[in-house]
Amino acid sequence: MAQLADEQFDIIFAGGGTAACVVAGRLAAADPSLRILVLEAGKHTRDQDAHIQPFRFISHLAPTSTTVTFNISNPSKHLRGRAAIVPSGRCVGGGSSVNFAAYTRASPSDYDDWETIYRNPGWGSKDLIPLFKKTETYQVLPDQVNHGYSGPLKVSRGGIQSNVGKEFLEVAKQYDPEREVGGDVADLIKCNVYGPCAKWIDGESGRRSDAAHHFIYNQRENINLQVLDGKRVKRVVIENGRAVGVEYVIDTLSCPGTEQSLSFARASRLVVVSAGAFGSPGILERSGIGASAILKQHGVEEIVDLPGVGENYQDHNVSFVPYLASDQAETLDPLFRGDQEALATSFQQWAKDGKGPVAQNGVDAALRLRPNSDELNELGPSFQDRWQTFFANKPDKAIAAVAPIAAFLGDFSAAPPRNYLSACYFTFYPASTGSVHIKSGNDANAAPDFTAGFLSDPSDLAPLRLGYKKTRELLRRMPVYRGEYIPSHPPFTDGSAAKCGEACGPVAISAPDITYSPEDDEVIDNFHRDVVQTAWHSLGTCAMKPREEGGVVDHYLNVYGVEGLKVADLSIAPSNVGANTYSTALVVGEKAAVIIAKELGIKGVV
Repeated sequence: MAQLADEQFDIIFAGGGTAACVVAGRLAAADPSLRILVLEAGKHTRDQDAHIQPFRFISHLAPTSTTVTFNISNPSKHLRGRAAIVPSGRCVGGGSSVNFAAYTRASPSDYDDWETIYRNPGWGSKDLIPLFKKTETYQVLPDQVNHGYSGPLKVSRGGIQSNVGKEFLEVAKQYDPEREVGGDVADLIKCNVYGPCAKWIDGESGRRSDAAHHFIYNQRENINLQVLDGKRVKRVVIENGRAVGVEYVIDTLSCPGTEQSLSFARASRLVVVSAGAFGSPGILERSGIGASAILKQHGVEEIVDLPGVGENYQDHNVSFVPYLASDQAETLDPLFRGDQEALATSFQQWAKDGKGPVAQNGVDAALRLRPNSDELNELGPSFQDRWQTFFANKPDKAIAAVAPIAAFLGDFSAAPPRNYLSACYFTFYPASTGSVHIKSGNDANAAPDFTAGFLSDPSDLAPLRLGYKKTRELLRRMPVYRGEYIPSHPPFTDGSAAKCGEACGPVAISAPDITYSPEDDEVIDNFHRDVVQTAWHSLGTCAMKPREEGGVVDHYLNVYGVEGLKVADLSIAPSNVGANTYSTALVVGEKAAVIIAKELGIKGVV
């Protein structure tokens, strides 16, 4: 792809994340004569080990990382005065280039809600499932009805299947026999089943299946598809009610010390804002589109009073709780610690056949948890109204995902060098919401005014409490279990029946469950207030719903009140989805490509 040759384009994308790569790539492939410009604040990712080797996902969360933006929330009393830190992708490909590569897909009713509750025709599951299939080549099993077999992104089980995942499923069969074990947890049909996990990893090459390489970098010969990295969009330029281009500056993190001169690129046909749940509302507000009070506060001339901009922020709440594992456990800990012998052996195998731990994320099994009657009782009265009004009549909706991860996830620099397991549990539909707004009307590089909202609704604590207890019982029955890493568990008091520690081995499958007192439950709740974090699944801040209900875009992704301006990324989600959000970002991109192609008369995008 050429460097910027001129300042006149047909379509400009403000942001180069997952959805933008899909839309721009699909349109460019259908009509190579289209002059398309993608402006991305982060750097290019093409053929870089940090982005193509799946196990390196952990490196993007290091405090010194520049491949993500660390969005820091306002301190919250609901987190006992703590500020949430929410990373978002800052590179070409966005989250698809830095995420865990976990292959999960939301419940069909999630998208049916988008269509019926929020009145977005064409966004129900019947319309989107074909787009899910269009995106992927499913290498796990042939002839599965809701999977695709000719798309650009490969889906496999990864380069190695650890004994951690196998043991988890074996324990589940015996300990939790009322639930199915071994099913496809991402088939868009089943819920409340244990099963092996697929990954967005090519089973042949062992490379990450990201949007940048498979929609953009594979069109290097197209000189009309231009991607400029290190460029942050300041605002959309609007003339006579129509978007005509964008102003952009150098991104100060990607290109420190560079001159902050303002550049302009003109779009003759369309501007698409695709900067994600954090970036897109800021671009709109700096452009004069947002709540009047916020625009006035920051000296931005109002063009459209649109109070929904920046509201409706949603995420999933996650905890990673470490356990001690035996020497026989097959984990990623040696690679994460930088063990040179383990790295050399693993790189050699990956280069040879795409196999081994380099092509792995440590997640080989999971449960989509929908509570049974005992577990519903365990969730307590604070959750009952949420259950009855949101979950009870939608049997495909699970409350959480539960999984073992074959590694220590956290600050492993302080942990003794050995093998670990991490219990991962994240809640799919927290009731709590937050907001993302600008702090400056002029500085495109300024951090946002971010309220995460985590745990502001008391009902959100109950699924986390159940997640901790459920994973604890499953993991302590696994043969590789050797106890708990006490510094990262709830601080139960001496004498509590819930207090455990290091162990010489697992408990029997038939061992009684741990008993918790009301005081223990309070300790667990405070533990989650102290440690619960983002699942890196931010969405909703430019919601696709009616304008009078706080919507920002309509079902054609048009920004209310402006012509020639759309938003296409996870910020358009009107409500949450029960899965890792990469698959939803992809389907938003595919749907946006179909919409735009139809409007502009571009053939070949269906």
